[in-house]
Amino acid sequence: MHGRLNFRQNMVETPEHPAIVDSHCHLDFPQFADELAEVVARARAAGVTRMVTIATTLRSAPAAQAIAERFEGVFFAAGTHPMSAAKEPMATVEAIEALARHPKFVAIGETGLDYHYTAESRDAQIESLRIHAEAARRTGLPLVIHARDADEDMARILTEEHRAGAFGCVMHCFSSGAALAEAALDLGFYLSMSGIAAFPKSTALREIFRAAPIDRILVETDAPYLAPPPHRGKRNEPAFVVHTARVGAELFGMDYAAFAHATSRNFDRLFTRAAAPAPAG
Repeated sequence: MHGRLNFRQNMVETPEHPAIVDSHCHLDFPQFADELAEVVARARAAGVTRMVTIATTLRSAPAAQAIAERFEGVFFAAGTHPMSAAKEPMATVEAIEALARHPKFVAIGETGLDYHYTAESRDAQIESLRIHAEAARRTGLPLVIHARDADEDMARILTEEHRAGAFGCVMHCFSSGAALAEAALDLGFYLSMSGIAAFPKSTALREIFRAAPIDRILVETDAPYLAPPPHRGKRNEPAFVVHTARVGAELFGMDYAAFAHATSRNFDRLFTRAAAPAPAG
């Protein structure tokens, strides 16, 4: 296909660019429309061998799917973002199951709760979240959770839903409190570090990550948002995940290559459809 980027070309790791994963980005957003191939190529050059592009509404899933089909090493997920829960048609389990039939559809979401700007739609957000959780149970695919200013409800609902039937889950762009982190970890979920964890004033957040087991940590960009230093304030892109990962490596007392390997292995366990093939031999 014209414009297709082959991630299998020149995939030998180097000490400068060990393989790493961007577990959450938004390549279908308009900020990337004019240079998508270049953005993906820069990611590959930085060692980002895989990335998951997230559709924030079910209506936008076809655009994310098309990007995943165009680029090797790119996968997609879709769900109704909590800030859109009252504006979009309510998701159905059946609609999500239909998307899940695509081999590069690797997760459900992002879904969750956001009371910072949209507390008035709390009931719709909770209904939407429970629908997505049921879809995760039925498909066996993990949830991608967005949580902001809703820690108590988030911990309670995720615990209730998990008791109704287990599912995998990542707390995407985790920036909530220690209690929600502990609740998520107790359920076997993962915490994902975004550029926020690299911001100079995020000392308390870094301590939450430092206290977590290394085998429950993922890294992401949430591109085009939340660029880490030294790119803060600019458009984020998947290549920049390496800067957040270097902060993570320092937190855990690891060299960068070991941290990149650990978080990639965690990604493989959670996002099984996107897991790297086992080495030959």
